[in-house]
Amino acid sequence: MSLETAWLALLGLLLAGYFVLGGYDYGVQMLHPLLGGRESGGPQVGERSGREADRNAALDAIAPFFLGNEVWLVAFTGVLFGAFPHLEGTLLSGLYPLIVAILVGLVLGNAAIQLRGRSRGARARRRWDALIVFGGALPALCWGLVVGLLLRGVPRRADGSFHIGFGDVFSPFVLACGVTTTLLFAAHGAAFVALRSTPELATRARHLGLALLRWVGLMGALPLLLTLFGAGASMTNKATSTVIAVLFAAALAGAWWSVSRGQHVRAFAATCCATALPVLLVGAGHFPYVLISSAGAGLTVDQAVTDGATLRILSVFGVLIVPVILAYQTWSWWAFRGRTGRRHPSYF
Repeated sequence: MSLETAWLALLGLLLAGYFVLGGYDYGVQMLHPLLGGRESGGPQVGERSGREADRNAALDAIAPFFLGNEVWLVAFTGVLFGAFPHLEGTLLSGLYPLIVAILVGLVLGNAAIQLRGRSRGARARRRWDALIVFGGALPALCWGLVVGLLLRGVPRRADGSFHIGFGDVFSPFVLACGVTTTLLFAAHGAAFVALRSTPELATRARHLGLALLRWVGLMGALPLLLTLFGAGASMTNKATSTVIAVLFAAALAGAWWSVSRGQHVRAFAATCCATALPVLLVGAGHFPYVLISSAGAGLTVDQAVTDGATLRILSVFGVLIVPVILAYQTWSWWAFRGRTGRRHPSYF
């Protein structure tokens, strides 16, 4: 394996890691109001407090991790800037509206999660709840749209730049990828809550997860059908892409099977695989291209990567930093292992 390919693999690993770890953050945010039931409608005080405790328990499930998980996104951005400057200059400027929307969702969602616990009254909490859901749904949808655009190809000009328009983002294939990713992250979040919460809340999350996985399967079939009829993805390596698509379907089936039988660890492992595979599909399905163009020549790895001397210098830092990130993530999971619940002290 060449040094350029190794750095491309590291770039994909970091983004896939963020999809897995940030994906369940988005999912829990989107499902947060549903996991506690409705707060209005005249329930008794004890029932209201119980539902509020369930909502807090759902957020407490991600509380020790959700800021730390964004380290993977920071690391991905650092590798993109340092090792692939030509891809960064083309990609981030072309996808600027979606990147800004992702950042807006991250800021609003993180702020709402931390400030909700300070609110007094049901109306204020409902407003924070709306921002929490919005902060999870917007980045999840936009990441799905980005994946769809990369799979289909962007309108890259002769000078290497491109600009996405309304028709590019809201094409049937790209929209189907966006909705599928949003539902997948929501199902991933449900699997995480089922793994981390009390049996009562885990049961509610399991029922939501089963319904969401069915919808992921239905919506995921639409991009495949559009591709088969020539209106979807433009894959360079069709055999590799087919294998990854089959693995994605198998991961969804395994997740549904495990969730339906209450096997929470296996279910979460399966949804982890499912959320990581779209990144592998973009990278391996297009290799040696890192960016496919719908209006001309694409951008190859050799064209996108920096010079060899810079890569060798970056490799020294990579050997030191990547194990630190992995060690931190492992430690945080070990330190905050176990289930949250009403008897668990709230982080918020």
